[in-house]
Amino acid sequence: MSQNTFTPGIVAGRLDPGEYTANFADLHPPLDPHEALVAADRCYFCHDAPCITACPTSIDIPLFIRQIATDTPEAAARTIFDQNILGGMCARVCPTETLCEEACVREAAEGKPVLIGRLQRYATDTAMAANHHPYSRAEPTGKRVAVVGAGPAGLACAHRLAMHGHDVTLFDARDRIGGLNEYGIAAYKTVGGFARAEVDWLLQIGGIEVKTGQRLGEQISLEGLRGDFDAVFLGVGLGGVNALGFAGEDSSGIEDAVDFIADLRQAHDLAKLPVGRDVVVIGGGMTAIDAAVQARLLGALNVTLVYRRGRERMNASPYEQDLAASKGVRIVTNARPVAIHGNGAVREIELEYTDDELRPTGQTIRLAADQVFKAIGQTLTGDDLPARDGGKLAVTGPGRTSIKGVWAGGDCAAGGDDLTVTAVAQGRDVAEDIHASLTGKAG
Repeated sequence: MSQNTFTPGIVAGRLDPGEYTANFADLHPPLDPHEALVAADRCYFCHDAPCITACPTSIDIPLFIRQIATDTPEAAARTIFDQNILGGMCARVCPTETLCEEACVREAAEGKPVLIGRLQRYATDTAMAANHHPYSRAEPTGKRVAVVGAGPAGLACAHRLAMHGHDVTLFDARDRIGGLNEYGIAAYKTVGGFARAEVDWLLQIGGIEVKTGQRLGEQISLEGLRGDFDAVFLGVGLGGVNALGFAGEDSSGIEDAVDFIADLRQAHDLAKLPVGRDVVVIGGGMTAIDAAVQARLLGALNVTLVYRRGRERMNASPYEQDLAASKGVRIVTNARPVAIHGNGAVREIELEYTDDELRPTGQTIRLAADQVFKAIGQTLTGDDLPARDGGKLAVTGPGRTSIKGVWAGGDCAAGGDDLTVTAVAQGRDVAEDIHASLTGKAG
């Protein structure tokens, strides 16, 4: 993202240098060993634990917490990694407040769940700090698998396939692998270059060749991959951004929220990253929240998040909504943008209020805006792809597409929740199905 000459309100260096460090510090500092033992002691170690059912990767949560309680955090990490090889990142970004912790018996009884996410981070960080990869490869099978897209689904799939002894080539369109974890998550959730460190740790399994700058439909083709490999996994994510759908959308100062977050995540000096004075974010999901909060942390004076439905319909959890409010983000619901005002550059955005059925009420307001971020959903792009279902790749069972020998998972596949942890589960399960297919054990 670069400052545009038509938008003088978008400038860098709005804060004192020390404020950037404070604003983008770890959202939830790690537990120390004593804190971890105290937190683990609150677990009831339920026999039929509802938290396991609530976890998309089905981690045995009572077991790993018991292992922490007995001061064996590396064993706890192995329990986590067996189900979720990206357990370190998921511990930081997973919406535990609406998954495992919401299902926790302590939450139901006391309104204060066991700190499952932070305990998971404690265990996985301890294990990764030892810089020892806990898995080794099986005997080579001689089979070769192409994994296209090095996001959470692709990484989980590649790792599990490598464990089974298959040779994996991991293709990604960007210069760095990691996908959403590297480019699309708020910087204060994954500090210290953790996303990159986790990828390096994961690749220690061996048997995974990484090729960057390889975009499907450009440098590589699905037909070519099918000819060169025994199986193909597509974890390409969603590359396009939905349009607002009215005049003025091409005005200077209107940007995609995903690009803003990616620029911020890759910035070496946040003081050089420009941001507006009056920022409006359109959307109600995690991308919208992350963009809005980070705009405030960069020094935007006024940040407003606009969502067309009520708060209870927002994809972002109540916790994330409250986090945004605590950082000074104003949330306007039941409103949709209908016009941009300005002479080539956005100066105001006009909103029309809606009822619960999205019907216009006729009431409108204008908000001052020199920067508008679109976070209204992404779309699957590309023609060299299998059949689609509702804008995503149609899949049956564990990610099987309409093309024999081609599987898909993550955000690009139909039926997912657009969560990192769900993508990891899909990548893992697809890898098992590919393995069964390649070894003649598929059902």
